[in-house]
Amino acid sequence: MTAFAPSLDPSEVAKFSAMAAEWWNPKGKFGVLHVFNPVRLQFIKDQVTARLGRDPLERRPFEGLRFLDIGCGGGLLTEPMARLGASILGVDPSEKNIKTATVHRDEMGLEIDYRVGTAEDLAAAGERFDVILNMEVIEHVADPKAFTATCAAMLKPGGLMFVATLNRTLKSFGLAIIGAEYVLGWLPKGTHQWEKFITPDELKGWLADNGLTTKEQLGVTYSPFTRQWKVSRDMDVNYMLLGQKG
Repeated sequence: MTAFAPSLDPSEVAKFSAMAAEWWNPKGKFGVLHVFNPVRLQFIKDQVTARLGRDPLERRPFEGLRFLDIGCGGGLLTEPMARLGASILGVDPSEKNIKTATVHRDEMGLEIDYRVGTAEDLAAAGERFDVILNMEVIEHVADPKAFTATCAAMLKPGGLMFVATLNRTLKSFGLAIIGAEYVLGWLPKGTHQWEKFITPDELKGWLADNGLTTKEQLGVTYSPFTRQWKVSRDMDVNYMLLGQKG
């Protein structure tokens, strides 16, 4: 059972629960995340090692750090963090997502603490983390401002929170909704709601309200020629942002 969670949107939980079996299929409904993952991983590794004094050449540079992957889905980002040495907790409100993640974890022989729950559950239990991964989640919650505050409260002093989301621009409506869902079919129709997209200024303001300073921000763009994602200064559609607790 999860506690009452003002950030929880039951319709979003149902939507992703219905696709739970697809998480680890690189040609399935989450195929775009499989292609996107290397960019996310590199950004996280570079920033954590640089800001928390870790050697990026070490095989397990995150050893001794406690991570939270909030809205972890099937574990696409959780598993690489465990391989890099993190003590990681993956949380998702969907029981089906956690079941998929747990089965794959066991197949891979990894140590990951997976739980069905919400950010509010963890905060109420007094959980604390060095790093919080808040990736492609915030645009799916009911109250993103409150969700940001709850996550920020769980960060230790000096801790890092990574946020990846979509900007609310006309360009994002054309590319992320019309293009990705209706024309190219990268994502199931209805995956995103444009009005729930968040501008960088909104997000930075919420972080600042909760004692986090924005340390890095960058866009992520897709090249149809190389079929790869790459970091960019163009934040009009997809972007990633890093906040550090003072």
